Amino acid sequence: MMNKILSKKLLFISRHAPYGSSLAKDALDAVLAASAYDQQLSLLFMDDGVFQLLKNQYTDQIAQKSFAAILPVLQLYDVNLIYVHRESLEKRQITINELVLDSVQIIDSTAVSSLLAQQDQLLSF
Repeated sequence: MMNKILSKKLLFISRHAPYGSSLAKDALDAVLAASAYDQQLSLLFMDDGVFQLLKNQYTDQIAQKSFAAILPVLQLYDVNLIYVHRESLEKRQITINELVLDSVQIIDSTAVSSLLAQQDQLLSF
């Protein structure tokens, strides 16, 4: 008899700027790969990771794809629980209107702590 694989809550935490290292891209790739398995996925942008969400990213001179163009596909992969750390936005003087994704939940540090406690697995990039 085959056991059914239990769905787990996985939270991916993206903390790094979109360019300059592969960490932001690695986080996005990991989320998309995990979407192939029946898990409850969520994604949290905090620290310099909030820069990934900016609408106007001009990447021609660094020969990379803009994260602003890639992030909207998350919903196609059933990644609908997307959180943004309020204090990270404020520290970097980024407003909600500057974000490429409309359906994000802005949460404060207390809510981040609660979110972390609710997860089965945390993956931080």
